[in-house]
Amino acid sequence: MNAPPKTDAPEKDGERIAKRLARAGLCSRRDAERWISLGRVSLNGEVLNSPAVNVSEADVILVDGKPLPEADRARLWRLHKRAGLVTTHRDPQGRPTVFERLPETMPRVVSVGRLDLNSEGLLLLTNDGELARRLELPSMGWVRRYRVRVHGDVTEADLEKLEDGVTIDGVRYGSIRATLDRKQGSNAWLMVALTEGKNREIRRVMEHLGWSVTRLIRVAYGPFQLGRLPEGEVEEVPVKVVRDQLGLTVKHETHRRTP
Repeated sequence: MNAPPKTDAPEKDGERIAKRLARAGLCSRRDAERWISLGRVSLNGEVLNSPAVNVSEADVILVDGKPLPEADRARLWRLHKRAGLVTTHRDPQGRPTVFERLPETMPRVVSVGRLDLNSEGLLLLTNDGELARRLELPSMGWVRRYRVRVHGDVTEADLEKLEDGVTIDGVRYGSIRATLDRKQGSNAWLMVALTEGKNREIRRVMEHLGWSVTRLIRVAYGPFQLGRLPEGEVEEVPVKVVRDQLGLTVKHETHRRTP
């Protein structure tokens, strides 16, 4: 028998169970809903089949028969992603993943957005799935900045057109600020800034202009910079920076610290 859904329960009476799982750092909210549909989550001894349930601190939640890990403070890391890694925890095609290459001392983390297989540069990681969702919201208005190498005849006029946005195959892409950094024969390096970050947005827009992307490096995500972080390295963002940039109340003593 499933625990009765509390669809009309006000927020002050608890929070949605998918949000609780995300805050525990187990997965994203979307993945939590999928786990519930697969019968992997139980509440107070009853298997759930719907995420439309509010929970409180007194409720006993199990995932795959195991209790949720003790809550840790929200933490954030910068990773210099290498090209050739996928940003998923498991890849059906057996390709190497970002998460397989992380230090064993790190807790379970999720990514803030993604970089595709052949893209590289700054990838933010967090142990708090709800924080990841918040940082991905368009309402944050954070600018993503990239260095992009393209093959083709780049003109300033084409780059200026991108500021008004472009529609490709029925998909509307918002304003993109792109400037020419330098040319090297038939190749050119661009600096590109955008706020939407749709799937493969830069590659599709550049191909639409007749240029193939041969390298794509994210150098900034909002206030967080790639800087001189070596390729493949991961570094935690200091607590004070997280607090100042995100307005978070970061607890130091009341939560377990994970190495």
